[in-house]
Amino acid sequence: MKVVLLTDVKGVGKKGELINAADGYARNFLLPRKLAKEANAQAMVELKNAEAAKAYKVQTETEEANRAADALSGKTVLIRAKAGQGGKLFGSVTAKELAQEIKTQYGIDIDKRKVVLENDIKSFGTFPFEIKLYGGISAKLYVTVSEA
Repeated sequence: MKVVLLTDVKGVGKKGELINAADGYARNFLLPRKLAKEANAQAMVELKNAEAAKAYKVQTETEEANRAADALSGKTVLIRAKAGQGGKLFGSVTAKELAQEIKTQYGIDIDKRKVVLENDIKSFGTFPFEIKLYGGISAKLYVTVSEA
């Protein structure tokens, strides 16, 4: 019996997949527990629409990430911080601060979890960092830390 899975079922398949299950397994386990529904014409149309919507979402997110990467690549973010003697900062420059400054300086909203710093920034100077925008799409930027 062909069924469309409504949730992930271990050892069977993932949500939205069309599978061929044994009649008894489908009738006695999958269908009563609302883990799957029978693959009739309406279910197949819903499955195709869901796949098309998912593909459209991936395409728009990829395009948006490419635009953001083009706009940000090679740019420099300026951050002013207080420091003690010897040029050592009080604390460090964090990914959260970088994400906020990118939003204020360039108007592009970036999640702080997507900012990748090689090392903690604890002194004045210019340092490279990377933003991973979407699967395989990233932008390399620089942060210049100067005295407040």
